[in-house]
Amino acid sequence: MTKGADLLVRALANEGVDRIFGVPGEENLDVLESLRRSGIALVLTRHEQAAGFMAATHGRLTGRPGVAIATLGPGALNFSTAAAYAHLGAMPMIMITGQKPIMTPKQARFQIVDVIASMKPLTKMTRQIVSAASIPTLVRDAFRVAMEERPGPVHLELPEDIAGEACEDIPPIPPHPVEIPVAHRDALDRAAAMILKAKRRLIMLGAAASRPRSTAGLNGFVRRTGIPFFTTQMGKGTVAGGSNLYMGTAALSERDYVHDAIDHADLIIAIGHDTVEKPPFLMGPGGPAVIHVGYQPANVEQVYFPHAEVVGDLGPSLELLADRLEGRLPDAGALLSLREEILGRIADRATEDRWPPTPQRLVHDVRQVMPEDGILALDNGMYKIWFARNYRTYVANTVLLDNALATMGAGLPSAMMAAMLHPGRRVMAVCGDGGFMMNSQELETAVRIGCNLVVLILEDKAYGMIRWKQAVEKMEDFGLTFGNPDFVRYAESYGARGSRVTSTAALIPTLDAAFQGGGVHVVVCPIDYGENIRVLNEELGAHNAARQQRGQVSRGGVP
Repeated sequence: MTKGADLLVRALANEGVDRIFGVPGEENLDVLESLRRSGIALVLTRHEQAAGFMAATHGRLTGRPGVAIATLGPGALNFSTAAAYAHLGAMPMIMITGQKPIMTPKQARFQIVDVIASMKPLTKMTRQIVSAASIPTLVRDAFRVAMEERPGPVHLELPEDIAGEACEDIPPIPPHPVEIPVAHRDALDRAAAMILKAKRRLIMLGAAASRPRSTAGLNGFVRRTGIPFFTTQMGKGTVAGGSNLYMGTAALSERDYVHDAIDHADLIIAIGHDTVEKPPFLMGPGGPAVIHVGYQPANVEQVYFPHAEVVGDLGPSLELLADRLEGRLPDAGALLSLREEILGRIADRATEDRWPPTPQRLVHDVRQVMPEDGILALDNGMYKIWFARNYRTYVANTVLLDNALATMGAGLPSAMMAAMLHPGRRVMAVCGDGGFMMNSQELETAVRIGCNLVVLILEDKAYGMIRWKQAVEKMEDFGLTFGNPDFVRYAESYGARGSRVTSTAALIPTLDAAFQGGGVHVVVCPIDYGENIRVLNEELGAHNAARQQRGQVSRGGVP
């Protein structure tokens, strides 16, 4: 006898799903039984939020939706943060939640929450399945919607009685490729004319440029035009940071060294910029002209209002734009004279030996132990700014950070997903002690499923970014410090290994030994965040004051 749950699992297999992440409940038991008899693996996590983060990261890295499952009520609501993470971050994901029977509700309102209503602002589409016969159609549509530009999460609610309903053996609907149209000829001509007319051009690579389908055409465009580039935080790695055209990453919205180039530019070609990211620069009167190149038209914001748009499939559209420009830009590298000073300033003190190590030294040493294709998954904290600013990337999607929702707690589950997809590559989660503890229970999951993974915990016993901003505002140091467990013994209690770094010189050997040992290894290192004020406030403040005196005032916004 075929049941609704069988149709669901068969439809998921039809979409190429090979694993599902989650915490099943009573209302999911028919689905669980169908999964048991299928070729789809269930990755049992210790919290639904972590399952959602893993499914979203699967979508981010592959372009195919990851799938997560939870029960009704509290289980479904625990998906909320992961849904918002995927929605703002444009990561395709399918969430399947259970519900009490809708035809014969014998438990009245017990555990019932309107999950459909709660998911509406957090997803591209949310549907309750009310008939087993509709499951193949709804699953195919869910995957279509999740993958369409702009990608994101889709939610399906499967009530218990529909999952167990006997039904005809309805075949799944076969998926088919859907190509995105290239940009219109007039838009390409208009953009080419603006680029040819400009004198000081700069390319910005944003979040959408990191899509798996996007990265192929970007290197060619940069190489063929010779225009220097910088990236947003989520655009890191789309073009190799080792290129001699790389100018830096905009980890701050203004007044960093990379903004010297931005403020000198008379034209910025913003490729794949998504305004969900904290702004990489602030548009304003007198600033550079901006061409938006994206899968979708630009969102017009107070700080981002492009003067022209090239809308279409990024790779092929950029190839057509490069055809109009190649060999016609003799002064393409006009801003490269600023490159050495920008990158030199950012790299300052990167090998300083003080203890505890500075953020610059930590970033430097992590880069030394990570091969070019190694994957770094950052949680959210003060260190994210330093890694975005200082960590050079050479391969697309090798720095997984969240500059959209910017939630804490995603670093470890994201790294676990990367390790599952790329078992032959080095994968490291970098977490603050605050963010790590928000999903630290997933160490058990990582050990159980056999991940090879290093987790670097940067310990300052505080919510460091907010504490920094509290200090900048001249407020009292209050309400943001806490205690920690012994992280080494904590890791060992889950079956992982643990090490504590006791000197700056020991950081690289400790990390390297952790990778060589395989399995899950937690490395704990203190961090000196005194550099936050010295560099990000005092040094950059003095630099911009000097620029103002020379008449090189930022035209983007108010300092």
